[in-house]
Amino acid sequence: MTSLRTDRARATRTPVTSRLVVNALLAVSALYALMPLSWLLVAATKDRGDLFSTGAFALADFQLFANLGELFSYGDGIYLRWLGNTVLYTVVASVLSSLVSVAAGYAFDKYAFRGKRFGFGVVLVGVLVPSTVLQLPLYLLASAAGLVNTYWAVLLPSLVNPFGVYLARVFSEGYVPDETLEAARVDGAGELRTFARVALPMLAPGFVTIFLFTLTATWNNFYGALMMLNDEKLFPVSLGLFTWNSSVQQQPQLYPLVIVGSLVAVLPLVAAFLFLQRFWRSGLTAGAVK
Repeated sequence: MTSLRTDRARATRTPVTSRLVVNALLAVSALYALMPLSWLLVAATKDRGDLFSTGAFALADFQLFANLGELFSYGDGIYLRWLGNTVLYTVVASVLSSLVSVAAGYAFDKYAFRGKRFGFGVVLVGVLVPSTVLQLPLYLLASAAGLVNTYWAVLLPSLVNPFGVYLARVFSEGYVPDETLEAARVDGAGELRTFARVALPMLAPGFVTIFLFTLTATWNNFYGALMMLNDEKLFPVSLGLFTWNSSVQQQPQLYPLVIVGSLVAVLPLVAAFLFLQRFWRSGLTAGAVK
């Protein structure tokens, strides 16, 4: 009897202990992830003197609006130009890349054609290749085509997303029943109309998930822009902030601009994830339930 009570008490304590450990690890992870953003929020409210004379998380005179005004007016408003370039690169590339990925993943899932397994194997190999490895070959191709230092040099490489194709195939398997496609074909719909009117609406959660992944990757695309561009009027905001940060030793007044500019550059990504999180969560579970 004593042994039975001991086992029951141990079984009762174990789940509680496990939950405490898991919650503690989650709290530490959340703190680790939010600490840089918290520092950025506090630092963006300080002027240059307070940045170096106060603690990292200590508050000082609230100068956020003054810093924003200086950020948007410095260099004839070049930051706004960089921000506009980033929005252009990101929105165009994310929409088109997501459409291409969804169409390719749908084709790999629903159609039988020669070389299908080999083609999808190439896609999987593309997932494993780091994007930085491809930048030099992409630069050489862009140079041969005369596209270096143009918008196309950044946009065109962003349209190809092997990981998006892989995810789109998983989404197609989970969201688009073959019977529905057959019913559409019996009703006289062609393949393009079946995809656009039947399959694509069903793949909306998957499209949004791929869109968010592509949005994040394109918005933070630094190395590709560094390789392709040398005209600062074409820079995305990540590359523009890098050039400012490289000059803070010679121009210390740029230091607060780099900090508040980084904060402004992060906010659109946060807003996009908050606005689209419902679709993102449902899309991430597409392949989990069969």
